[in-house]
Parts: sequence; structure tokens; C-alpha cells
Amino acid sequence: MGGTWYWNRYPGARFDSESWTYGYSFSEEILREWEWSEHFAAQPETLRYCNFVADKLDLRRDIEFNRRIRTVTYDEAAHQWDVESEDGRRARARFLITAIGPLSAPTMPSIPGVETFRGESYHTGTWPHEPVGFANKRVAVIGTGATGVQAITEIAKTVGHLTVFQRTPNWCAPLHNRPIDAATQARIKATYPETFAICRESFGCFIHQADPRNALEVSPEEREALFEKLYGEPGFGIWMGNFRDVLIDREANATITEFMRGKIRQRVKDPALAEKLIPTNHGFGTRRVPLESGYYEVFNQSNVRLVDVRETPIERITPAGVKTSEGEHEVDMIIYATGFDAITGAFDRIDVRGRGGRRLRDKWAEGPRTYLGLQIEGFPNLFTLVGPHNAATFCNIPRCIEQNVDWVTALIAHMRESGHVRVEATREAEAEWTQHVHDTGRRMLFTQVDSWMMGINSNVTGKQKRTFIVYAGGAPKYRERCDEVAARGYPGLSFG
Repeated sequence: MGGTWYWNRYPGARFDSESWTYGYSFSEEILREWEWSEHFAAQPETLRYCNFVADKLDLRRDIEFNRRIRTVTYDEAAHQWDVESEDGRRARARFLITAIGPLSAPTMPSIPGVETFRGESYHTGTWPHEPVGFANKRVAVIGTGATGVQAITEIAKTVGHLTVFQRTPNWCAPLHNRPIDAATQARIKATYPETFAICRESFGCFIHQADPRNALEVSPEEREALFEKLYGEPGFGIWMGNFRDVLIDREANATITEFMRGKIRQRVKDPALAEKLIPTNHGFGTRRVPLESGYYEVFNQSNVRLVDVRETPIERITPAGVKTSEGEHEVDMIIYATGFDAITGAFDRIDVRGRGGRRLRDKWAEGPRTYLGLQIEGFPNLFTLVGPHNAATFCNIPRCIEQNVDWVTALIAHMRESGHVRVEATREAEAEWTQHVHDTGRRMLFTQVDSWMMGINSNVTGKQKRTFIVYAGGAPKYRERCDEVAARGYPGLSFG
């Protein structure tokens, strides 16, 4: 039970959305009974929440665990999907809904010798369920994305010696987590409707609304004051609640980038080390912003070393550790914080075959093509929750998942009322939506840098080509478009 929050139990794993904005909104009973203990809950609490919801709604009777799906094939004569798991068991259904997650396919780095290492080794996305100790051990962490930032900060508290292998530094902002006291708990419960209303109208469904001003319209003093305010507040405000143009205009983005550069230099004592931790290939917010709780201070510890693999590339993993161009780093444990094959990766791991036996991975070989990020031409009765080109891929995810689920549910109800057994996106509607996705992306600065949002993954063969796989028009505009399609009787969909 729990999906992503079951597997991702690495040290330091926790929300970067405010807990009470992340939970489900559809059940008054659950909202009334559940109490989050922290503003940004840790993984164990989130997993308890998932189990609480499953028990409260009696969901386990409808779930089959320990089944990995190998193939899904559309039967055109029966208008049904045939689902086969790796153990040979099969199931058939009129509708197939993928809820496989945008960050659920872990990737190992393409480094020679991984299998030769004699010590302990773990990937953050498949962390063991037994305790892992770091005291008196020499630990290597490969990767400094959002997962790596959380794990490194926690591991550094007890480790014997920590070596961090960094390829691309990220702009990190303070999380400012704290416990939820009784008064705050009461206020949260009393204002859930207002909270979800704010999320509904914000770009990424967070409680942080963009400042309506442009960064370059105000004085340097006013600009600096807002940056300082946001830097001192919890959560994604500095990313999602900043001046409205900092993610669109290069000159505006340069102002927040310089501010964040100064913060890193203030927090890291060694000036040369600080420069290694400052990104040089992208501006602040143009890649996903990791939130941290003392990450930069870790590098002030005498038992922590940063290895910049752009200067000294990793050549191979050896039985004793990690060999770079400057020599071997002997360690007792290697932690691969090398992330996921984002959004399309989980689809690629299933052999999905639509009309005429066409494979989904072949159709998407040059990049995803979808209608509303929810349907695909040539794949009838298939609904892709949080799929590519869906607002949920750039969102406080449960808020957008609920929108996806409600829309698909209404469409299925419409089909049953109308006597339809098949629905499929038209080629024209798919082409128009895909073009719209790319057009909305062009105005955003993050489409101009390499990241998983642009389909880039150096650890996955064929994922080096830049193609936009998220939706950058914002959740409100996406919901408006989906609602319009439903209200007009579902243009762009072919029924049978």
C-alpha cells in the first residue's frame, strides 16, 4: 500500500508540499480524523496516511499486490484490454486506467562495474525495509537532485565519512519544516475549503500564489525584500510565489538567481567549495527546486567531501569503491541517488499494444503525443492519469490527480449512459493538443535547459533527445480546457 511512498523510504524522504495541501480532499471524514504532525510530513507518516485511507475506505479488497504487469493488449473485437502479469496471470477489462506515477521507474547510472562492488549498495527509489546504519562507515552518494539533497542531509548527521559525487548542482531553497501545534492543527481543519480553493486557482496547485508584479518593475530594494521574505518562509513560495515573470523572462530570472547565488556563498564557508555548489548551466527555478534542511551546511563538515565529476569524471565502480580520473575513493557503501526515468519511463516498462498491435513506445519514440494528457489516438479506452502532457506532471500531484480522476469518471459515466463501449482520441485532436503543449512550454525558461521535464535522462538509452513531456499552461487553464471539452460533449474523442 502506498505506491511511491512505500518504495521511497530513503533517509530524509519527506513532502515538499505542505502536508495538509497534499492529502486527499474528497472525504470530510478523512479530513476530520487525520492529523498531520509536521508541516512537511516524512515518509513513514505519509505511508501511515495511505494505509489509514485504504482501511477507512475499505480499498484493499479491490487491490492485488505483488503483481508486475508485463503486457497490455487491446482486443478490437471485444473492445476490451487484456492485461498479463509477469507470472502469467491475466485479466480483462473494458477500460484500462494507468496510475503508474510520473516518478516511479528508478534508473541506475550507466557506470561500468556497478555489479562488482563488494560493499553495501542501494538505490534511493528501492530502499530496503530494514534499518541501514551509517555510523563509522565510509559512504558515497552519487547524485544531487531532490532525492540526493534529502538523503545527503540526513546521512551526514551520523556518517563516518561522506563523499558526494555531483555532476550538476541544483538551486536548493530552505524547507523550514516544523511540528504542527494544537492551535495550527485546529486552524488547518477549520480552513480546508479555503486551502483547497487556493490550490485550485494556483499555477501548480500549491498554496503559493505568484506575486502579480514583474521583478523588473519594482526597485532593487523591493525586489530584495520579497526574495528575503520568501527565502525565510516554508515551502515552494520562493519558486511558485515569486514575481510572476521570474520563470519566463531571462533578465528577471537573473535577479533571483543572483540572490540565491549569494545565499550559497553565505552558507558554505569554503569559497571554492561554494562555487562548485552553484549551478552554472541554468537559472533558479528552471529545473525542479529541491527543498532542504541544512544541505549546504553539510559541506562545512570535516568528514564530508564533494567530488565534482565534471572535473574528475567517474570511470567505473570497483570492488572497493568509486574510481574517478583522479583516483579511487574507497567506501563501505554506495548510494545511487540517480533518480527516475520520468513520466514515460513507467510506460516504457510495460509492453502496451493498441489497435492493430501498435506499440505505445514506438508511437512515442520521437516524444509523447496525447489528447489532454489523458488519451492516445490508436489506444481506445486507455486513460493515462498523470501521463505526459497532463497538468498533473507539474503539480502538487494529489490535487491534479483528483481532477484527472473526476474527469475520467464523468466520461465513463457518459459512455455508459449513451451506450458507448469504445472511446479514442482523434488524430487531429491529439495533434492539436500536442502542439498546444509545446507552444505553452516555449514561453517557460525551463524548456531551454536539460532536465527530466524535457525528457532528458543520460542513464536511459534513447532519452537524450529533448522533447517536452510536461504541461506548462498551469493547472487552472488545464482544468478549464478539460471542463470545456466535457461541456461540449467531448469533441476530439471518437465513440463507438
